[in-house]
Amino acid sequence: MTPGPLRRWVLAARVRTLPAAAVPVALGATLAGGGVNVGRTLLALVVALSLQIATNYANDYSDGVRGTDENRVGPFRITASRLVEPRVVRSMAFAFFGVAGVAGLLLALLSSWWLLPIGAAAVLAGWFYTGGPKPYGYLGLGELFVLIFFGFVATVGTAYVQHDHIPKGAWWWGLSAGSMACALLEANNLRDITGDRAAGKHTVAARIGRRAGGWLYVLWVGASALGAAYGGLPLVGAIAVAAYIPALQIALSRREGRDLLPLLQASARAQLIVGGSGALLLALTR
Repeated sequence: MTPGPLRRWVLAARVRTLPAAAVPVALGATLAGGGVNVGRTLLALVVALSLQIATNYANDYSDGVRGTDENRVGPFRITASRLVEPRVVRSMAFAFFGVAGVAGLLLALLSSWWLLPIGAAAVLAGWFYTGGPKPYGYLGLGELFVLIFFGFVATVGTAYVQHDHIPKGAWWWGLSAGSMACALLEANNLRDITGDRAAGKHTVAARIGRRAGGWLYVLWVGASALGAAYGGLPLVGAIAVAAYIPALQIALSRREGRDLLPLLQASARAQLIVGGSGALLLALTR
């Protein structure tokens, strides 16, 4: 069944990837201690969610016009489906980048000017993931940029704007949040290995193969648990291991292609569990 006009955009926004944006903000806001600055936290959340949605639309557009999504087995893509003109999808991506920019500017005015160049770098990273003549997502660098921007930048940045200083353990929690975001990306890339190879998209998973890619997923989950433990809450590290067990079983199975669709769902669910429990325990202990 062809999705209606509104549902097309909701599907293309890839709601299951949004925990990658929300979790680091929640962790950053609560690990700062001394109470959450609600106004600044909401602005940080708008920045993170808008960047995630903009990047998803930009990815939809860029992969669609390149033909990468012609034989895709993953979620619905509005550009490849030809239900929406590519220029409209591109404009929607730019609109959400704009929302992120405005919210980021307000946050910088309330906190510190150095947030501006970091925010600009995040916007550029979102576009050039699959956009431009040499997208870094096609070179196997997606995980690196996700770890930086949806891990360290989002978590440490949100923690900083609470009281204009970087609290103890912030970088470890950035590692934890970023590693969960990388696991989410890995879930996508494991599913798309065959199509990505055919399209010349050399993700890490496409380079190392399905089996090694499954163990890379395990590594990201382990890094997330390690970050939480060294961040001061070993209990959250244990929760991470337990929450990801269903996803780990899928990642280490022999499933391929469409049969790996449940891995994305399991990853997003685990990310919400770990992020939510981490934020709650940080709020109670800081």
